[in-house]
Amino acid sequence: MRKCLQECILKDKVCAQKDCRGWIEYKDDLNCSFLSIKKYKVLTLEEVAKRLNLSIVRIKQIQDKALQKLQKNRRLRGL
Repeated sequence: MRKCLQECILKDKVCAQKDCRGWIEYKDDLNCSFLSIKKYKVLTLEEVAKRLNLSIVRIKQIQDKALQKLQKNRRLRGL
């Protein structure tokens, strides 16, 4: 577990390190996407959209593009 996440959990205080790669504007999860992942393991598109202040459609577009990249990489490794 990340050191900053451990500190936030121990102090039960939202994270103030906005330069952290895992920082999100979502106080219910102490502003930490790593905590969201640790707590819930799997999130719906709606839950992700809520945390990132994006539409469900935009989250779906991002997901589709990421899956395309993964499939492309898998095919390239198979050559």
